[in-house]
Amino acid sequence: MTSAGATLDGQAPSPASYKSALSLLASLFFIWGFITVINNTLLPHLRSVFELSYTQTTLIESVWFIAYFVASIPSARLIERVGYKKAMVVGLCIMAAGALGMIPAARLPSYAVTLVALFVIACGITLLQVAANPYVAVVGPPQTASARLNLVQAFNSLGTMFAPLFGGYLILGRSTSGTAEAGQVLTQAERLADAQAVQLPYLIVAAVLVLLAVIIARYPLPAMTSRRVSKEERGAHSLWKHRNLVFGIPAIFIYLIAEIGVANLFINFVSQPDIGNLTHEGASHYLFLLWGGMMVGRFAGSVLMRSISAERVLAGAAIGAFIVMLVATFASGPTAMWALVAVGLFHSVMFPTIFTLGIRGLGPLTEEGAGLLIMAIAGGALVVVQGWLADIYGLQMSFLLTVMCELYILFYAAWGAKPTNAFPETQH
Repeated sequence: MTSAGATLDGQAPSPASYKSALSLLASLFFIWGFITVINNTLLPHLRSVFELSYTQTTLIESVWFIAYFVASIPSARLIERVGYKKAMVVGLCIMAAGALGMIPAARLPSYAVTLVALFVIACGITLLQVAANPYVAVVGPPQTASARLNLVQAFNSLGTMFAPLFGGYLILGRSTSGTAEAGQVLTQAERLADAQAVQLPYLIVAAVLVLLAVIIARYPLPAMTSRRVSKEERGAHSLWKHRNLVFGIPAIFIYLIAEIGVANLFINFVSQPDIGNLTHEGASHYLFLLWGGMMVGRFAGSVLMRSISAERVLAGAAIGAFIVMLVATFASGPTAMWALVAVGLFHSVMFPTIFTLGIRGLGPLTEEGAGLLIMAIAGGALVVVQGWLADIYGLQMSFLLTVMCELYILFYAAWGAKPTNAFPETQH
């Protein structure tokens, strides 16, 4: 992977060049956020179509996040070989191929083919993540890295905010399972008809991805060249002497369990008679508010971190998330529903802040550290554990797993994020 010492034709890129590049990257953050959250409306739909247990339902999302573990290192090597621009184009094309794969999966219909298609989409998103997050983090003053990544991640949240409306209208709103009352059993004919509902949304997604790939291929992005350290110099340093990275990797891993568990089971939770008593389509509108809170929180976090340390903002978010998840677990009716909606506001700053704190002070080890943090996104695959807990102990009690995750984030903010053996920070 290339380093923060980017150059354009041998000269340092101008601030205008970076601003232009970051604007384009914001569109990538938007599109992968959008596609990822379509899964949240897709999962309850597939649960009805294939008559899946909660464990099987969350396995779909686990396969999605396993792609982060499988594809992160190959993605880094591809970026090093072909450069950021071509890698972004390849990533978008991979995502488009996976989106098109959802069409035969719907026509068959096939649970296995669905898993494969979603895995392919996730591999493409992984390639974009490995390129974009470190790039944004190191462009500009180190002191405002968390604020900068929170700002760009807000566009990711903008995509996640609109995705439930898109999926709710074109998937849940056009299917029997999406408009049926809670507990209604579908006939075989209805399930087969519902399976076809995903074809149009994913055809639209594939077309948008191809269009964006063409735009990026023709866009004059600053050329990135490597400034890697020699093997001798690299051998003198160890990633594992940097406490903020060592504890940051599990922090990303554990945070993803919390975020994905809430998002994936949200519609099933709030549609329950003793919680929101809504149809799946109606519940998707509240999922819009959950992701909207993520967007608002990231914009707010970007502002707060210009005057308050990132660690303090992260600690406050962890305490807030811990409280509202306890309410969602033990309350009922609208109180529990709105508590689960509110957790999006507190989760908002967690990923970008943990990421920038994790690579802080790594110097020549920044690229390797960033790659490990991206691999930790595979923690989302363990959402299947929450599905298993929901099957055994009940959906609401399964959110105790999320409560425990918030405590680790608080620990990281209070102690784990403090850097050790840090290299001097410089502006790139």
